[in-house]
Amino acid sequence: KTAAAAAVSAPLRGFGKSAGAKRPKVYFTSDISPEGLLAAYRALGFSAKGKVGVKIHSGEPGGHNFLQPDFIKPVVDYLHGTLVECNTAYEGRRNTTEKHLKAIEEHGFTKIAPVDIMDSEGELEIPDGLQIKKNFVGSHLKNYDSLVVLSHFKGHQMGGFGGALKNISIGIASSHGKAYIHGAGDPSRLWDCEQNKFLESMADACKSIVEYRKGAIAYVNVMKNLSIDCDCNNHPAAPEMADIGILASLDPVALDSACVDLIYASKDKGKASLIKRMESLNAVHILESAEKLGVGARKYALVDLGGKALNPKEIA
Repeated sequence: KTAAAAAVSAPLRGFGKSAGAKRPKVYFTSDISPEGLLAAYRALGFSAKGKVGVKIHSGEPGGHNFLQPDFIKPVVDYLHGTLVECNTAYEGRRNTTEKHLKAIEEHGFTKIAPVDIMDSEGELEIPDGLQIKKNFVGSHLKNYDSLVVLSHFKGHQMGGFGGALKNISIGIASSHGKAYIHGAGDPSRLWDCEQNKFLESMADACKSIVEYRKGAIAYVNVMKNLSIDCDCNNHPAAPEMADIGILASLDPVALDSACVDLIYASKDKGKASLIKRMESLNAVHILESAEKLGVGARKYALVDLGGKALNPKEIA
């Protein structure tokens, strides 16, 4: 195993059937269905109070791997939630509110719940961390008392992988805020920022969101259609490995760490391209940085919905 691979899969040493009770729990189900998604969320025992925003990825038109409306509908109905998104920083069909809303309608999201483009009326500046001292998010974020973050876990052409951490950093940032994070504080360096600085900036943004709504965010990752590319890609590479399952946690670092571990633990040879994507972009660094900032913990207790302690190698 390469040094990078060892670094990314290091959390495998930190959990298991004897994992400490203080470690954040990550719930797992192999039932990749709307019912399985709802069960995973409910296992958290999370109380979504007040006005609930359900953070999704609306999917760049042309792509097809994003979580479909019918798939997330039971959770959204259960929460009586509003689907929330923000505009992109790159050219495409989601970089203005008008185009984005049209894409969201075409993808069928408006049929299941109200939709709010949170930066449609500007942005809100909130404090940040190490690389960036402020984070610019959709101004409507202030209207939501609780957030439930539904993420499609997959590869990513800039971050290495995309899961809960990407969905609350880049995902909740305004269009300008996305460029600000990508450029580690310099939006003009959107496409050529030093990689580790970009990953650290994403971790900073995660910290600001978690602290802004402390104790009022729950996270669910769906490990299906495991392409090396993000749902922001309008022509993503076809998945090369089989679907794995659905995971949920109140800790986004633990959640994404568990998903990475499951990729490495898989016996599916198709995992090679996704691992290569993660390692080539030093994806583990967002986990390291977010843990350092206190966003969450890389060591976790993995349990199935029935309460049995698991090991990623058992799931594989």
